[in-house]
Amino acid sequence: MNWLHTIIVLATVFLAVLWEAAFPGLRHLLGAQVDLLPPLVVYAGLRANLLTVGLVAFCGGLWTDSLSANPLGISVLPLFAAGLSVYGCRELVMREQTFAQIVLGLAASAIVPLLTLMLLLTTGQTPLLGWGTLWQLMVMSVGGAIATPIFFAIFEWIQRALIHARPHESSFRSDREIRRGR
Repeated sequence: MNWLHTIIVLATVFLAVLWEAAFPGLRHLLGAQVDLLPPLVVYAGLRANLLTVGLVAFCGGLWTDSLSANPLGISVLPLFAAGLSVYGCRELVMREQTFAQIVLGLAASAIVPLLTLMLLLTTGQTPLLGWGTLWQLMVMSVGGAIATPIFFAIFEWIQRALIHARPHESSFRSDREIRRGR
């Protein structure tokens, strides 16, 4: 991966955080906000290097916390834990399979809010908890599961359009002449 890929992923993280804050229509319709950072962390864990995973978790967590009621930095550790666990088992996961992307997006979108809630309770904060919390967790998990393959498709299209693959060179020259006979 090159720096252009990392910059594109970080720009997408920034736009996703701003979209969640600026357009509350989906939140009012469903009663919960779909968090787009766990699918992006899953993408970074499967397709990028560890530095990109850390940058997505750090920047995305800080940007989210700066626009929410969370204490600053509380979302960084859960995002990084999800990204690191995906990055650690990336050789075992069939990255191209849509089903694997959906399952990883569902798991990350469920675990990140639960870890954030655990950290909030550990630090002495009093978040609003009730039966609506289960609905919000379900909406966030299903929304993350749907968004994950969409992000994979978008980034694949961007990569094909902007980042060119290196040409495959053969070990044989095309102008080489083969002599046959005696």
